[in-house]
Amino acid sequence: MVLGRSINLTFHGIGEPERRLDAGEQALWIRHEQFLALLDCVTGRDDIGITFDDGNASDVEHALPALHERGLTATFFVVSGRLGSPHFLDEDGVRALARAGMEIGCHGMRHRPWRGLDRQALDEELVDAKMVLERAVGRPIMRAACPFGSYDRRVLRMLRGCGYEQVYTSDRGTARSGDFLQARNSIGHGDGPSLLEHIEALHSPIHSALGRRAKLAVKRWR
Repeated sequence: MVLGRSINLTFHGIGEPERRLDAGEQALWIRHEQFLALLDCVTGRDDIGITFDDGNASDVEHALPALHERGLTATFFVVSGRLGSPHFLDEDGVRALARAGMEIGCHGMRHRPWRGLDRQALDEELVDAKMVLERAVGRPIMRAACPFGSYDRRVLRMLRGCGYEQVYTSDRGTARSGDFLQARNSIGHGDGPSLLEHIEALHSPIHSALGRRAKLAVKRWR
């Protein structure tokens, strides 16, 4: 691991899906046993951040007990417009996560790419969705995660203006804990403990790391 950097992992659904999955979700829905094995390999490490996207019901059914058993905490990025829908979290579930010491973050209102939205739609995704979650948990929502990893300079500027302190992406690799932008690594059904070594290798050799940083700079300033 590069000094001063951490690895953010992103989970989506866990266990046997109880709803029809959207396109692309199947690859990100993992077995309960796989989830436990991955948690076991990061328990005790202070350089790992754990996050969950989409607000699936499995966040409470599978993730919360496993995290509690291992003394781990995580950030759950919830799609506000799905609260109370079948097989997704409702407000009671979000509050249960918050009471257990988990952080609640915003994943927008309708789970759509933020880049390219007009101002009214982006207000709904970043402002209205944030307010819904803040009413549910009774505390400020300070973190957001970009659906589909979709962002640009305009989106980042508006996120800052809305009061978000950190924004999580789908850009793979490591991240510095204090940075506004946090790269994350989505976990798929074929991933195991060796994934951590692969992520660390993204920053070596040096020419590969520099090339990756250049690509991210273009994405952030387009």
